[in-house]
Amino acid sequence: MATFKHISSKNADYGAAEQYLTSPHDEFTMKPTLDENGRLIPRDDYRISSLKCCDEDFAIACMHFNLKYGKNQKREDVKSHHYIISFNLLDAQDNGLNVDWAQELGEWFCKEHFPEHQALVCTHPDGHNHSGNIHVHIVINSLRIEEVPLLPYMDRPADTKAGCKHRCTDAAMEYLKAEVMEMCHRENLYQIDLLHGSKNRVTEREYWAKRKGQAALDKENAALAAKGEPSKQSKFETDKEKLRKTIRKAVSAAVTFEEFSSLLLREGVTVKESRGRLSYLTPDRTKPIAARKLGDDFDRAAVLEALTRNAQNAARAAEKPLPKQEYPRSIKDRLQRGKAAINAPKHAGVQRMVDIAVGRTEGNGKGYEKWATLHNLKQMAATMSIYEESGFSSPKELEAALATASAELNSVHSELKATESTLREKKDLQKHQ
Repeated sequence: MATFKHISSKNADYGAAEQYLTSPHDEFTMKPTLDENGRLIPRDDYRISSLKCCDEDFAIACMHFNLKYGKNQKREDVKSHHYIISFNLLDAQDNGLNVDWAQELGEWFCKEHFPEHQALVCTHPDGHNHSGNIHVHIVINSLRIEEVPLLPYMDRPADTKAGCKHRCTDAAMEYLKAEVMEMCHRENLYQIDLLHGSKNRVTEREYWAKRKGQAALDKENAALAAKGEPSKQSKFETDKEKLRKTIRKAVSAAVTFEEFSSLLLREGVTVKESRGRLSYLTPDRTKPIAARKLGDDFDRAAVLEALTRNAQNAARAAEKPLPKQEYPRSIKDRLQRGKAAINAPKHAGVQRMVDIAVGRTEGNGKGYEKWATLHNLKQMAATMSIYEESGFSSPKELEAALATASAELNSVHSELKATESTLREKKDLQKHQ
């Protein structure tokens, strides 16, 4: 898993680059570490070599050709380019990578992709902040001393001519990252996809801002702990980290872009879109932060994809799930359910009486006769209970009540018709008046 990084420098002191590679420096002030006599302390272990320097010191060779071609004389000129190839920490353990092998790979990469540039190639066995991963520094003079063939990442004729300067364009970085991946694949080393960005993109400036902020926070917490006071937060967060959290929270809660913008606006963040690209303006800034500065998860395509996914999930949650069909767990359950269904009464009300004489003629035995007798008794008892609940003592009394009610209904119906006829006659008289 090799990573690739580029740093351009306008420092006219080329010797400072060699000094940085061969002596430890303070990671915050970038000043060299000195002994008690004020002299530089050399690094414990490193490999360094110079290319295209004509047996001269790297700094002297660079200044010699700069004067020859009249380049790199202005303060704003980029004097050198610094490329760093960092290998995976496990490459040494699993794949046998050592300092000498990494130095050979760095020299090959420099000769292959930066031909006719004066260069320093230096390999360190310990990573930044003592992380332990082997990494290679390639520092080249921005001036090209001889003409070279057109390389794949070059896009104009001046990129090949002697006396012209190296340009690290976006296309060049994409090509060089692909070459680093190919080199790791060829050497059977660990690698990652360097061409498709990262979800959280941390720039060099943000990295050092976080390191310095964390160091200051740790120092402040230590002072508070010495006084017996409670410490503040233990983890320092940059403004961009806070913005990333705010955006992620809004994306997870919204289903449309308008809702997403509204949620961010409540937090004081304004979303701007220009030429299909998003940017975010926080209250403490006058210039918005481009989405590509935050990471791939915050650009327009990623945000719209997340919102679409949220809308689909909400639609699925709104759908009512179909009732699940229950199946008997065993044959015993199936038989018991079937038996219960057979024994259950088909009607909750009173059923008809069974004609026992007809059943005998059909060939039914004494068992049928006994069942039919018991059934008829139950139906008679149920019928009598219904009569009693309705206020009648026998079916004849019920029939008499029905006959009386029917006669009363007919009488009322006749009176109603007579009343309607009288009303019609009066309405006709009113029309003729």
